[in-house]
Amino acid sequence: MSQSLWVAFGLMLVVEGLGPLIAPKGWRNMISQLAQQPDEQLRRIGGCLVVAGAVITFMMLN
Repeated sequence: MSQSLWVAFGLMLVVEGLGPLIAPKGWRNMISQLAQQPDEQLRRIGGCLVVAGAVITFMMLN
């Protein structure tokens, strides 16, 4: 189980690093726009990401 968590963490870092590696200007603009969003909008985005991640994880484990 712990090996799976490390693999998942490593893949997350790869995916997170692709934006600044491939398109640093676009990534910076996106982060700047996100920083200007109201808290409620960011909570909705975060909630959607959590639900999507949980659904994908559930589907892959079953």
